[in-house]
Amino acid sequence: MNDSPSTGAPRWGYALLLRLHFYAGLLVGPFIFVAALSGALFAMTPQIENWLYQTELTTNTTGNPQPLADQITAARAHIGADATLAAVRPAPAEGQTTRVMFLVDGLQPFEHKAVFVDPVNLGIHGELVVYGMSGTLPFRIWIDYVHRHLHLGEPGRYYSELAASWLWLVALGGLALWWRRRSVVKNGQITRNSSLRNWHSRIGLVLLVAFLFFSVTGLTWSKWAGANIAELRTQLNWATPGLDTQLDAVSSEVSHSHGEHAGHEVAGPVPGSGDNASSYDAVLERARRAGIDASILEIRPGTTPERAWVVREIDRSWPTQVDMVAVDPRSMAVTDHVKFENFPLAAKLTRWGIDAHMGILFGLPNQLLVAACALGLCVLIVLGYRMWWLRRPARTAHTRPNPRRVFAELRKASPLALVTMAGIAVALGLFAPVMGVSLLVFLMVDAILSLTGSATKSAN
Repeated sequence: MNDSPSTGAPRWGYALLLRLHFYAGLLVGPFIFVAALSGALFAMTPQIENWLYQTELTTNTTGNPQPLADQITAARAHIGADATLAAVRPAPAEGQTTRVMFLVDGLQPFEHKAVFVDPVNLGIHGELVVYGMSGTLPFRIWIDYVHRHLHLGEPGRYYSELAASWLWLVALGGLALWWRRRSVVKNGQITRNSSLRNWHSRIGLVLLVAFLFFSVTGLTWSKWAGANIAELRTQLNWATPGLDTQLDAVSSEVSHSHGEHAGHEVAGPVPGSGDNASSYDAVLERARRAGIDASILEIRPGTTPERAWVVREIDRSWPTQVDMVAVDPRSMAVTDHVKFENFPLAAKLTRWGIDAHMGILFGLPNQLLVAACALGLCVLIVLGYRMWWLRRPARTAHTRPNPRRVFAELRKASPLALVTMAGIAVALGLFAPVMGVSLLVFLMVDAILSLTGSATKSAN
C-alpha cells in the first residue's frame, strides 16, 4: 500500500516525518499511555477519595469551633511528642475536620502525617498521610506517584518528562501527516488499516489542543525542561511572585505590607517555635484582617526564628484564591503580602493551566474533560499500535522488509534543510534534554537497522 502523498513538499520530507512519527509513537507511546491513563484516574478520584476517607474528613457535631490551640493540643496528644508540627489547615466549613500536619520519620518529601480533629468536640477522627499543597490523601497519592514517577522516586521522573516532551511533537507531526494525506484517494478501497488510520487521525485532530495543553503544562513539572521553563519565565518577568519571610530588627516591629493596615498591629504571643499552639489563633486572626478571606487555607510556622509565619489561601478552584501573607509572630506585623490579582498574566495562566491539568479548576466539568481527553489519547495510542501490527513486514525466505529509514531520507535533503533541521534538533535538545537524548537513541536505532538491512541485502 502506497502511503506517500502525490503532491506538496519533497517526498523525502514526508517520509522523514512519517518515520520520526513512527519511532516516537512506537518507543515513547507506552510512556505516554501510562501518563495519560494515570492522569485520567487522578482527575476522577476526588469524589472517590471523599468517600473512602469520609470518617477522617467529616463530622456530625455542630456548634462553635474550639480555638486552634486546643485542636492542636488534641492532635499533639494523639500523635506523640516526637512528631514536629508543620502546618494547620482549619476546618473549611461546618461538618468538616481540621487537619493538623506533622513531620514524622519515614515519609517521602512533601509528605506529612495529618491528624484529623473535630473542631467542636476535639475528637480525633484518624490520621493519614497527605501530600503537597493540594493535600491529596493516600489513594490519590498512589495514583499521583504513578503519574509522576512510576513509584521510582527521582529517577522515575524521566519517564514523565519523556512523555510530556514528545507528546506535543508527535501531535503536531500527526497533524502535518494528516494535512499531506487529506487529498489522497485510495481508489475507493477501504481496508482495515485505512479505517484504523482514519479513526487515529480523527481522534488526534479533535483532541489536538488538549494534547498540546497537557504537554506544555506537564513540562512545567519536569526536572530538566521544567527548570529551563522556570528560568525563561524569570528572565521574562513571568514568574510567580514569592513571599518574603525574612525577618529582621525592623520587620519584627513594623509592617511593610505595602501600607495595608500600617500602624494598626496588635501585640502577639511570646515568640516560640511552631509547636507554640497559642500562636496559630493570633496569626490566623491577623491574616484575616489583612485580607486572607478564603475558607480553605493553611497556616505554616517559620522554619527558623528569623522567618515569618505564612498564611496562604489554597483554594485553586474558580475563582482562584491563592493570596498569602507573612506574619511576624512577635509583633503580629504583616511583613509581606502577595495577592493573586497582582500576579503577572503569565503567572496567572500558569496557575490556571496547572490546576486545569489536574482537573481542579472548574470542578466536575474539568474532571470529566481531562479524563475524556486522556482516555482518548490512550485509545489513539492503541490504534497506532494496531496499525503497526497489521502493517508489520513479513519476514520469509523470499521477502525482506524494506522500510524507509531516517538516514536514507536525510541523504535526499539539501544542505540548507539539513543545517536547519540540525539547528532545531540541537535547540530542542538543549531546552528539553530528555527529548534530545531520546532523539539520539531513535537515530542510533535507525542507523543500526539501516546497517543491518544493508548487510542482509549484500549477503543475498
